[in-house]
Amino acid sequence: MKRQSKTRRWLVATVPVCLSLVVLAAGGGRVVQATQTAQDVPVCAAPTAPPGPAKPTTVSTIEQAYHCIFERWYGGRTLDNRVLLTAAFAGFTQELNRRGLEAADATMPPLTGDRQHDWAAFRAVYERVGGDLPDDAALRQALAAATITAMVSMLRDNHARWQYVELPPGYQPGYEYGLGIATSPSSGLTRNAPQEALPPLYVNSVRGGPAADKALRPGDIIESVNGAPPFAAGILSTGAVEQLYPQYPDADPVRLALRRPATGRTWAVTLKPALFKPTAEATTTMTSQLLRGGVAYFRLTGFTQKSADLVLQAIAELRNSRRLRGVVLDLRGNRGGSPTEANRLLGAFTHGKTTAYHCDADSNCTANRTDDTVPLLNLPLVVLTDRDCASACDHFSSAVKDLQLGPLIGTRTSGIIAGPSAPYLLNDNSLLLLPALRHLGPNRELIDGVGVAPDHYLPLTAKDVSTGRDPAIAKALTLLDH
Repeated sequence: MKRQSKTRRWLVATVPVCLSLVVLAAGGGRVVQATQTAQDVPVCAAPTAPPGPAKPTTVSTIEQAYHCIFERWYGGRTLDNRVLLTAAFAGFTQELNRRGLEAADATMPPLTGDRQHDWAAFRAVYERVGGDLPDDAALRQALAAATITAMVSMLRDNHARWQYVELPPGYQPGYEYGLGIATSPSSGLTRNAPQEALPPLYVNSVRGGPAADKALRPGDIIESVNGAPPFAAGILSTGAVEQLYPQYPDADPVRLALRRPATGRTWAVTLKPALFKPTAEATTTMTSQLLRGGVAYFRLTGFTQKSADLVLQAIAELRNSRRLRGVVLDLRGNRGGSPTEANRLLGAFTHGKTTAYHCDADSNCTANRTDDTVPLLNLPLVVLTDRDCASACDHFSSAVKDLQLGPLIGTRTSGIIAGPSAPYLLNDNSLLLLPALRHLGPNRELIDGVGVAPDHYLPLTAKDVSTGRDPAIAKALTLLDH
C-alpha cells in the first residue's frame, strides 16, 4: 500500500469540533472568496478571510508555529520549549526513518531552555540534514508536516491542531473525498481518544459516494479493513481505522469485510476513494419528527450557526397545530460547534444560570451563561448522548445534568472539550488552532478527558441501527409518560 503523507490529508470546509470560525469555500482548486495570505498579517494573527491555496511548509512555518504556541496556547507561558523541540525533532527523524532516509548527523542538538537559542540550534540541524536530502518537494513537505504535527501533538490538547488544506483540481463547494461512510466509534474519537473506543466498529451513516454505490447501510459491522481487524483483543487498531478516512489524492482502494446484523449476511467489498457530493440527509444539521403522545424529537448533529434557532422554530411550528408534552433532543454523534449556540438552546429551558466556565492558566474564570433572551419553553427535556457527543455537545450535556434540566440517556459523552480554540494563519496558508482557555463544567468540574455520565446507560448497538430499533427513544418516551 502506498504511504500517505499527513500533508495530503484533504480537509474541506471543516475545522476541529467547537472551532467553526473559518469557512473554506473553493472551486476548481481555488478559494472563491477573497483570500488572505500570511504576508498580510503578523505571525500568530487570526485570519480575517479564508486562507489562500496551500503553499509549501518550510522551516520558517515550523518556527512560526513554535512561537505561536508560546504566545497563544493556554499553557504556553510555562511550557518548557525543550519538550516542544524534542517532540518536533522526533517527528522529523521518524519520518526520515519511515522513508528509509536515516541520516547519521540527524542528532538532537543540546538545548539550554532558552527559546530563541534552542530554536536556532534546532533550525541549524534541520536545515543541514534537509540539505543533504533529494531535491523532492513532496518529501520536504512530508518532513515539515511530520515535524509540525508532532510538535502540536506534544501538547496533548484535543482542541489544538495543525490544519493544512489541499483542495483537488476540479473541486466544487459541498463535495467530499473518501469512502462515503461515517463510523461508530467516530473518527473524532478514534483519533483523539482511541483508548476510549469500544468494539464493534460499524457504519453509523452512509454519506453517499462509493459506500452508497455498493449499497452499504447503517449498522453494517466492519470486521476487517484490508484484512486487519479494527479491534484486537478489544483494543482499537488506529492504523486499520485510519484507512477508512483516506487522504487525497492518491489513496488506495480499501477492502472491507462486512456483516449485517439485521440479516446475518457477510460479504466483502472494495471501495475506491472518490470525490462525491454527500446526500442532503448527511449534510442536514437538524431533523425533527413528532413522536407518540405529542413529544417533539430533534436530532442535532452540530451546534452550528443558527442551529438553536432551527430547533426553536420547529417547536413553535409544532405548537401551532398541537399541544406538546415534552422534547427529546438527540445529540448522539454531535461533534460540537459554537458554545454560544449551546447557551442559546439552554436558555429555552432555564434562565439566569451558569452553563460552564472558561479559565486561563492562572485560574481566572469567566462564566458562560444561558441566553435569557430566549423565551422559556416550559417543556420537559430528555437528552440522548453517546461517546461521539463532543466539545460544545459535552458543554450542553454537562449543563443539562448539573442544572437538572432533564435526564441524559445513552452513554458517557466524549470528554473532548479542552477549551474553545481560535485559528492562527501561518505562512504556508495553513491554520494552527489553539485554545487560550480551559473548559470547566457549571460546578467547576473538569469535563475534558472525562465526559458526562448518562442518568440511564443505554448504548445504541450495531444491531439496533441495522434493525431500525432505538431503545433510547423508547426509554425517553417512558420517562416523559411519568
